[in-house]
Amino acid sequence: MAENIGRLTVIIPAYNIEELLGRCIESVIDQNYPKELLEIIVVDDGSSDSTGKIADGYAAKYDNVTALHKENGGSSSARNLGISHATGDYIGFVDSDDFVDPRMFSTLMDAAKRHDADMVQVSRDEIAEDGSMLPDVITPPDGEIELTPKEHMRTLLMHTGDASFCTKITKRSVLSDDLRFPEGELNEDFYLMIKVLSRINKLVILPDKYYHVFYRTGSNSRKKAEDKDYFPSVFTDIVRNADVALDIVREKYPELVPVAERFGFYQRLDYLLHIPTSKMRRDNGFYMGVVKNIRKNLGKIIGNKYLSKRDKIYLFILAPAPRLIRKLHAYVRGL
Repeated sequence: MAENIGRLTVIIPAYNIEELLGRCIESVIDQNYPKELLEIIVVDDGSSDSTGKIADGYAAKYDNVTALHKENGGSSSARNLGISHATGDYIGFVDSDDFVDPRMFSTLMDAAKRHDADMVQVSRDEIAEDGSMLPDVITPPDGEIELTPKEHMRTLLMHTGDASFCTKITKRSVLSDDLRFPEGELNEDFYLMIKVLSRINKLVILPDKYYHVFYRTGSNSRKKAEDKDYFPSVFTDIVRNADVALDIVREKYPELVPVAERFGFYQRLDYLLHIPTSKMRRDNGFYMGVVKNIRKNLGKIIGNKYLSKRDKIYLFILAPAPRLIRKLHAYVRGL
């Protein structure tokens, strides 16, 4: 079935991940997809441990594995370097602390052929560091479904869709030179996904949980418990990307504007609920911009049918004096 589907490149960005990289690479090597059609590119992003040597070891052992090395620049820059070297008809990504089912890429490529789809997605599960299964972040469909680009944009804006490129394969021709992951930012998958959507014909979503997300302590988007002033940059990036999404929706899918506005209000609420009160200052321009946006749009917030009652209440309570409300909340909770 899979022999005539096409060539696939799988890119694995890796940084200081010596203890988990082997599991990840081997899960891709062990795919039941023809080896001569599977290109694996491991990009060592300037690691200071043995990550680079491990990647070189697999490249020396397997003809279809290539190891690239670069100065540290973040996951996006590592992925982008991999894209520039990819030769496959389709491209997939696997984060180096995750791993995949042996059937994942043959299943994705088969569905791409059957549906003539530019993008195909499997479902995923979430595994805690102790090996226990976490609740699904995204609910898998009951069977194969096709979404138009507009339909997928709506799922992303309603927080029911999966923006990750790791659960997907994407036709390489879609990722032209002007479409790359934003470097130096988090929430990079969402940013690129909303830009890619207008260039694909459809997204096919499969129910199979073939991508396994492994949650490590200390990932770059999780709060360090010992540092109360630590504020992951992902919370600013999600607000910026909400504005990017609104601009795209206004141009490409104007009927989704209220949904995109809801998304922007929700992301700003998330920002205000996570920013340390020590950073809620008038000289923090980004913070003040978030507050002003909410205050200016209170009418739209109350009238937006896609915002939950709970979110509207939170936004209205926080809008007048967010720092004071956050401090009172912390006091009541004994924090």
